Amino acid sequence: MKILSVNCGSSTLKFRLYDMPSEEVLTKGSFERIGSSDSDYTIRVNGEKIYCKTRIHDHGDAASILLEELIEKKIIQSLDEIAAVGHRIVHGGNKYSSSTLITDRVISELESISDLAPLHNPAALIGIKTFKAQIPNAKMIACFDTAFHQTIKEVDYLYPVPYEWYIKYDIRKYGFHGLSHQYVSLKMKEQLKKNHLNLIVCHIGNGASISAIKDGICIDTSMGFTPNAGIMMGTRCGDIDYSIIGYIMEKTGMTYDEVDKILNKASGLEGITGMSDLRDIDRAYIARENKVVLAMGMYSSRIADYIAKYYLRLNGKVDAICFTAGGGENDSIIRAEVLKKIAPLGVVLDENRNKKAIVRQGIEGVITKKESSIPCYVVATDEELMIAKDTYEVMMAK
Repeated sequence: MKILSVNCGSSTLKFRLYDMPSEEVLTKGSFERIGSSDSDYTIRVNGEKIYCKTRIHDHGDAASILLEELIEKKIIQSLDEIAAVGHRIVHGGNKYSSSTLITDRVISELESISDLAPLHNPAALIGIKTFKAQIPNAKMIACFDTAFHQTIKEVDYLYPVPYEWYIKYDIRKYGFHGLSHQYVSLKMKEQLKKNHLNLIVCHIGNGASISAIKDGICIDTSMGFTPNAGIMMGTRCGDIDYSIIGYIMEKTGMTYDEVDKILNKASGLEGITGMSDLRDIDRAYIARENKVVLAMGMYSSRIADYIAKYYLRLNGKVDAICFTAGGGENDSIIRAEVLKKIAPLGVVLDENRNKKAIVRQGIEGVITKKESSIPCYVVATDEELMIAKDTYEVMMAK
């Protein structure tokens, strides 16, 4: 069964075409800077990466070009070969706790909650409608980034604000990166050969989130109503005192939208160091640049704080701490700084293993010593494969 896995960002579209259930990747690629004058895309054909610079007006345009390329490059002979398209949907609100077949009713419900993810959900909906129109025989499946966190209990997902806000406006913690946290938890289940795992998963990329998983079920996560909650990130501030927003507006004359943009796009590591790329930050950290040393201390402390919090939530019974996503998979400096800070939990870093564990070089695995109270792992995540897996399961259940 051929399944197209589609991951729409605000200005990107990543894709993979799988043969399921073998999980063979037939092709993959991405569309970048959608909507801008310098947009482009790449697609792999027989192992060769083909690049094309062209104007891509919106995500519907990207979807159309992708389907044309699949035929033109003879990756498939007919669009009817595609049995299903799995779509990453950033926000499912409190309506969806698992991947689901997309019907007109589902599209209507997603449109009704688009204001919860204004940069991502509308883009995904454009893609869904385009694929639905051009491959009418293929099933469309929605895979939600919030679904894995829907097992969090009310006592943990509610905010201490008027309860009416939750009832009328759906104000609550939702959590994000769910596809990644779900994939890592399934992968660790296979690796440790244990069905009911207690994990702390650290998804450390430009966006970053941490989840507590008890008996294979998510019980808490660091991101909240929006992805700007939790730890500091590449450009996002994470948790701050909300009064700062009004104070800065008053002092500077900035509008709410202007302040919100700064807190999302020019804060976090970017705000302290002027850089958000972890590779640049690592080089400056090695050179002991003052602001970068400061930022790394802030960053690693906040990650360590959440790990310690979730260690308690799991009653001190943690099968593994997992580092994943771009930074978690490839940045040994961040991992080392975090593990040093959680040493009071009995975690013992293996510096040699940690330095060698770089997913982009094909090396994963344990980065702690045998005597460590909790083994810590570097684990490669794969959101596109998780989308394909969920899509296949929905298809087989029909």
